[in-house]
Amino acid sequence: MENAKSVKLVLEDGTEIQGTSFGAFTSAAGEVVFSTAMTGYPENLTDPSFAGQILVLTYPMVGNYGVPGEDLYESISKIFESDQIHIAGLVVNYYSEEHSHWNAAKSLGDWLKEYNIPGIFGVDTRMLTKKLREKGAMLGKIVAEQDIPFHDPNLENLVAQVSQSGVQRYGSGKNKIVLVDCGTKTNIIRCFLERDVELIRVPWDYDFNTLDYDGLFLSNGPGDPKMCEATIAHLQTALQQDKPIFGICLGNQLMSLAAGGDTFKLKYGHRSHNQPVLLTGTKRSFITSQNHGFAVDTATLPEEWTMLFENLNDGTCEGIKHKTKPFFSTQFHPEAAGGPEDTEYLFDDFLTAVAEHKAQRV
Repeated sequence: MENAKSVKLVLEDGTEIQGTSFGAFTSAAGEVVFSTAMTGYPENLTDPSFAGQILVLTYPMVGNYGVPGEDLYESISKIFESDQIHIAGLVVNYYSEEHSHWNAAKSLGDWLKEYNIPGIFGVDTRMLTKKLREKGAMLGKIVAEQDIPFHDPNLENLVAQVSQSGVQRYGSGKNKIVLVDCGTKTNIIRCFLERDVELIRVPWDYDFNTLDYDGLFLSNGPGDPKMCEATIAHLQTALQQDKPIFGICLGNQLMSLAAGGDTFKLKYGHRSHNQPVLLTGTKRSFITSQNHGFAVDTATLPEEWTMLFENLNDGTCEGIKHKTKPFFSTQFHPEAAGGPEDTEYLFDDFLTAVAEHKAQRV
């Protein structure tokens, strides 16, 4: 690489790793996490759930297919998971300066520069991932010319930073769904619009109980779910009713907290496109896309709630459901983007519950 500049990745345990800069030549701090996904960096980097994190990609070569151009559908992106990059920094083994793909509009490095996000390559990501697996996700910083202090994003309300500020409406379908935006991925919106709904997207702290709706959806998002006190309070009110509720990722954690359960921080999280989960009470398993650092403690769930899915790698909770009411949630991402779409049928299950509830009220 011409005019290559040296940077270093510094971890809170004192580890310093030298590398070469790409993207913006600037310093950045955050929580260092890893993802084992082999493809999908345009989707991952724009996923609001990665806010505040320095992302280590374990796949050895990154950037070879560039970054696609923007294309809008119903005022949202057809490709990206939000309207900006959300990671604090990117760590890769080998960065491909040259890219080739039929819809590539720019290089990964140039894209990172647009959002002033630093990248570092030439890193032994296998060694780094082993360290993170053994010691857990830890604070770190990419240091360019000027050193900066470590920063723990989990001490902030990251959801408030990535949630939209106003109410937005999409579509004009037969079912009216309220989407609580805690950092929603745009493919969730696409999945709903493909299923003939009217979608009302509200901020994370909006009192959706004041709205007339047929079903409630709780989105994914970054950080500690216990920071979302306003969302949990509004959800507790909704749980007293019987309108269908569906949650994904952070939405799963918020559902459990509102129900009276508890959550905890995982050692290094689940961030990949190949997490196996089991549908509780069956031998039916699915390969899922995941991106989260917290999980539900099923031992704390009230009697009327039960685990819906279980992670086959570590036994953690991958979803919960109410035993008698149409409330359920998943820790994984049925909408994927990127990743397998094996569980996208859960959107259909939710809308079936909405239709049945509406029919009962007639």
